[in-house]
Parts: sequence; C-alpha cells; structure tokens
Amino acid sequence: MTRDELASALSGLRQARIGAHRAPHKPLLVLWLLGRFVTLGSTAVTYDEAEGPVSRLINDFGPVMTNPSQARQRAAMPFVHLERTLWDVRDSVGRPIPPTDPDRGGWLRAQGAQGRMRPEVERLLADPGTVAAAARLLLEQHFTPALQAPICDAVGLDPAGWHTHAISVPGPRLQRARRPGFVEDVLDAYAYAWAFCGFDGALGRNPVGVEAAHVRWHSQDGPDEVNNGLALCSLHHTLFDLGVLGLGPDLRIQVSRWYVARSTAGQAVDALHGQRVATPRPGHRAIDAQYVDWHQRQVFKHPAAHAA
Repeated sequence: MTRDELASALSGLRQARIGAHRAPHKPLLVLWLLGRFVTLGSTAVTYDEAEGPVSRLINDFGPVMTNPSQARQRAAMPFVHLERTLWDVRDSVGRPIPPTDPDRGGWLRAQGAQGRMRPEVERLLADPGTVAAAARLLLEQHFTPALQAPICDAVGLDPAGWHTHAISVPGPRLQRARRPGFVEDVLDAYAYAWAFCGFDGALGRNPVGVEAAHVRWHSQDGPDEVNNGLALCSLHHTLFDLGVLGLGPDLRIQVSRWYVARSTAGQAVDALHGQRVATPRPGHRAIDAQYVDWHQRQVFKHPAAHAA
C-alpha cells in the first residue's frame, strides 16, 4: 500500500445511514486507532478494550442514541464493518470475523474479538506526517472545524505537532473548497454581533470574539452562504457544533436536556433556552429552514426538556 492508496481508502470509507442520520462511526474508530498508534506504537486492540472509549466518541460527536444499552455498544458497528483493506478483525483463536457477522457488542465480547490495522497500514503510520495527514483528512471530511480540537483531545492526537503537508485525495473525493467571502458575509449580516447572546465587543474599531458558524456543516454539503450561517462567539460556536445548543423551527434557541452545569457561568447557557436568535440585517437572507432541520436531526442532542 502506498500513501496515496491509504488516502484513497480513508477517503472512501463506506458509511451506513441510521435512518436519515449520518453515521461517523468508522472515521471515529480510525481516529481513535491513530491516537492509540501514536501512544503505543500499535493499533492492536480487543473489542472489550475499544467498546467504552469508541462508543463514547460516537455518542459525543455523532447523532444521539436514545437507547442507553445501544449507546454503550456503538463501537460494534465499525469494529465489524471497517473496510478490510485497512483492518483485520479475528476471534480469540485467530479466525477471521467477516463483515457479515453480527455487529453486536455481546457477541463480539463472547468471541473474544480483536482487531488491528493491517501491517502495511501500520508501516505507513510509522511516519508522523502520515498520521497527521490521515487524521486531518478524516476530520475535514466528516466534521466541522470547531470540533477538530475536541476530537483530537479525546483520541490523544496533538494537532500542534502536525506536519503542514497533506495526503492527496483522488479527484472526485477532493474536499470542497470553502468560499473565501463566507466569514465576512456572515459577520456583516449580523452586524458583528453574536446571534445567540448579542455581544458586540470590539478592540478599537476591530470586533473581537466573533466567528462565522455553518448551520449545516461545510463537510456535510452545507453551502457557504448567509442563509446557512450564524455569527457566534467561539464558546457558543463549539456548543452549537457539539449539539448542546440548537434551533427550533421557530428559530428559538434550544438547550439540550443532557447539558448540565453547576456554576453561574455554566448556567448562563441554560438561560439561552427559548430566546429568539438574532436575525440578519435587512437585505440579507434569513437562515433557511432546511439547514435548521438538518442541524436538529444530525447534530442537536435531543429536544430540550425545558418548557419553551
């Protein structure tokens, strides 16, 4: 396997859809394995070892799973179905586990299932630049920039040490370029004030602490247009991308019922619930309902338990 072939395999990961929801299970398993390789020098792992941390990753950075029992074993799907060009999975006596076998946590534990990236993949990952480029490819293709640091922290990767060159991706799967004027257009539409809390601070004539957020993520075919954008502070941007904050069809802010905070500062997030999001200035298009619906289904962690 060459480096470009590895890039092609990672870029072409097949993702099952759970109903109408995205399922970033395989990218998160691979990112976790990359972190494990950096730490231990090997990707070898039993399913029993992987189930807890990988399931938590999927619960934290993927669509919500309401069944607690199923949420604890979400690692089973990618452990069984990750492409065999990258991954070798066997039972306790060394027999291969094919992708047609059950993707259930209890069954995998009973089989003593264990997996490892193929030797040719691990040989490529011995180069730190390849690890960095592979991680960056998966993060850019499946997530949004505000989540890249939290995911790296969760899997034990350090973006600060990454090389600047990137793995090449074959033509049709090349990451769509961002429109350069998107950020300026969104900030101008919201008069450089945060759409959730109204802060409009500036240092002299320069606004501070304001970012342009996609409602439907760029990596998930969200357009770089004002009607898919919000001006948010970095905190609310991250909370929005994590699914702590969402928008209802009436464009009122929702706070996930899973969000908890004890401090006054943390509880200030709860106070946003039910508030109407700021609207763009005249002449700019409001957020399109289809992007609000996408975020509600694909990102937001449940309807809030509070009364509106």
